[in-house]
Amino acid sequence: MIPISEKDALQNVVNLLKEWLKASEDEVHMRESFLDERIDGHISIGDYEFGVKIKIGSNSAQVSSAIQALKRFISLFEEYAIPLVIVPFMGEVGRKICREACVSWVDLSGNADIGAPNLRILINGRPNRFKSPGRPSNFFAPKSSRITRWMLINADKAMSQREIALRTDMDEGFTSRIISRLEDMGLVGRKNDRSVRVLNPDLLLDSWREAYDFKKHRIFKGYIAERSSNKNLKKLSSFFVKNEIVHAATGLGAAWLYTRYAGFRIVTFYVKSLPSVDFLKKVGFREESSGSNVWIVFPKDEGVFQGSKHVDGVFCVHPVQVYIDLLSHPERAEESAENIRDKLLNWDKND
Repeated sequence: MIPISEKDALQNVVNLLKEWLKASEDEVHMRESFLDERIDGHISIGDYEFGVKIKIGSNSAQVSSAIQALKRFISLFEEYAIPLVIVPFMGEVGRKICREACVSWVDLSGNADIGAPNLRILINGRPNRFKSPGRPSNFFAPKSSRITRWMLINADKAMSQREIALRTDMDEGFTSRIISRLEDMGLVGRKNDRSVRVLNPDLLLDSWREAYDFKKHRIFKGYIAERSSNKNLKKLSSFFVKNEIVHAATGLGAAWLYTRYAGFRIVTFYVKSLPSVDFLKKVGFREESSGSNVWIVFPKDEGVFQGSKHVDGVFCVHPVQVYIDLLSHPERAEESAENIRDKLLNWDKND
């Protein structure tokens, strides 16, 4: 949250723009109101005009909300004024959302991406000046994210709050609190019968991705000597089945099974109960971080198994889980993630 008023936030952005544009004091004019009440202020510096929308937070839902507020402004005033989103610190996902919407932004930490006729300002690398002390409340925490995961898996359905609690094995009161937070962020909405539905699956997925940290799971990295990674994938899957270990592939191996898009070297499996290293030696696993080609992952929360299914004889987590896990993997993981999203999580095409 911005620990200053909107007026001060606006003044801070004016100071940054004045510095970047090398403008004198008499070339700067600012007012806190604008012709459109959805806009928080208007800045005039030299030959450039800006209509700004200020958000007290920087997550993807708030950035998207600011862009929506600027849409009418864009249609009415873009010819002579630049729409500008202002947040405390613009994260990776927020930058992507602005870029795709062709909307400029400035953050109060001193970063910016502004593009307009005869104007280009791009500043990166300045640290977040507005990190909250202590551990922030996170409705995308491992257990809480069961609700997000389930709603994305069933993004085409409206569900009662009780059904969501039952399907995710969560307490109804806890479920209610998480859904209320998602509703406040504009990520989910309610129908007349009070059932809950996802308003924008892509935005919900991006918001979860922004908060997700694969490293919170317990990861054992090792090596199994096999002629191919696909053989390792099938070998481990058979080993887990034979020994009745609940498991599901994720990462690059699962992405390949789902789409056959790209080859892979690292095989990654979630396991519900963590086998000992001595037990894993039976399948040829030796623990080592450097040069590892197998990751055995004991999840922070067993919700990762929601929506798992057999794909070509191997049990895999749902594509939603594969997607966010891939973003923490090496090799061609980012390409594979975008391919998963395009082929299996493209809700617009599925409608």
